[in-house]
Amino acid sequence: MSMIVEVVRSGFVESTHQARILTVDAQGLPVEARGAVHVPASPRSSMKPLQALGMLRAGLRLEDELLALACASHSGEPFHVDGVRKILAGAGLEESALQCPEDYPFDRAVTERGRVFMNCSGKHAAMVATCVVNDWPVTTYREPAHPLQRAIRETVEELTGERVAASGVDGCGAPLFFVSMLGVTKGFRAFALSSPDSYERKIFDAMRTYPEWTSGTGRVEAEIMRAIPGLMLKTGAEAFDAFVFEDGRAGTVKIEDGSMRARVPATVAALRSLGLDAPELAELAAPPVLGGGRPVGELRIR
Repeated sequence: MSMIVEVVRSGFVESTHQARILTVDAQGLPVEARGAVHVPASPRSSMKPLQALGMLRAGLRLEDELLALACASHSGEPFHVDGVRKILAGAGLEESALQCPEDYPFDRAVTERGRVFMNCSGKHAAMVATCVVNDWPVTTYREPAHPLQRAIRETVEELTGERVAASGVDGCGAPLFFVSMLGVTKGFRAFALSSPDSYERKIFDAMRTYPEWTSGTGRVEAEIMRAIPGLMLKTGAEAFDAFVFEDGRAGTVKIEDGSMRARVPATVAALRSLGLDAPELAELAAPPVLGGGRPVGELRIR
């Protein structure tokens, strides 16, 4: 049975959202499994760490905050945009090499529009840089048959332990691979349980050390990672979350109707099922519902 996130206003339940939840302990044994966690899902940007791993294995050389940016759904803040441009410059490329859509950034303080401001531009910059390293065609890097995308798909299948059930096109135009929540959870555990000198560990350390680079300075994902040191968390569109703690405790969350407002309370509940909690998560677990600018209810888990 799925988890239910209720939206309560003035004591009345006015909306409900169903959530699939999977959590496993440090040994990989199930702690909580609610909903169809074994069927193919659409992890969206939660797959970016696995995509970045495929690129590192193919010869991409990024470190620290720029590696975190390659895994990011960033807010388009100035340091994000500068980082994307650094990745491109390191490969001898211009912004025109990016094939993600032009967009406005998540950060409303920035009013410019362009490909570098699109939240997936760090991933796309890393993709074209990987092509340069291997002398692969840059202009077709988004095509599923491109050597880059074949290498990424092989990495996804290896880490998840599953054959890709289907492939599609993500919002940024890059290939999207559908696997189960079981597979995504297994894949995330591989980052935490990897050897200190592995590419997996490089990604794990970069995302935990620079959480603002994987999202933004005012983003909930960064807030949760700062509140729970040792946690790697990555959000995807349509309300998907995947996370892993340094000891191997891990989980995935998918809100069935794609509601992002229900995602955070469900993710906090999933973290708490594993004993991962912090005072900073209290309001995130039950965010207020406002009426006339003041709290008149909350989101709660049932």
